Amino acid sequence: MAEDVPVGSRFVIPGTELRERFSRSSGPGGQGVNTTDSRVELSFDVARSVAIPPALRARMLTRLGARLVDGVLTIAASEHRSQLMNRDAARARLVDQLLQASAPPPAKRRPTKPSKGSKERRLAEKKRRSQVKRGRGGRYDD
Repeated sequence: MAEDVPVGSRFVIPGTELRERFSRSSGPGGQGVNTTDSRVELSFDVARSVAIPPALRARMLTRLGARLVDGVLTIAASEHRSQLMNRDAARARLVDQLLQASAPPPAKRRPTKPSKGSKERRLAEKKRRSQVKRGRGGRYDD
């Protein structure tokens, strides 16, 4: 029985909504790699999940659009030699992806105007630079 996966403090994915497939990995493991099903494919149906609040689901579907196949997010992990460590890695990656996809959009930038002091400093610098350039001219007139 698969255990539930908390996604931050936003929601919890019930273990029944996760699908795991195991296969032979091409990664490290020596001869054992030919006999052990250590690669993990973890699938989660974002579009049909009852665990995700509707407002978050819409945001997640938009942000994960390129990664989804028929509304299903699939994560593969084969970097470790053991199936258990690959399961943990896949779940951690799934949580990370879902947290990023469900994060609220950044606050709108409020346009600001330059302060009076900054305008004065800019104009003073322009005058100073103008004087420097004006002082260069006319020295070599014959």
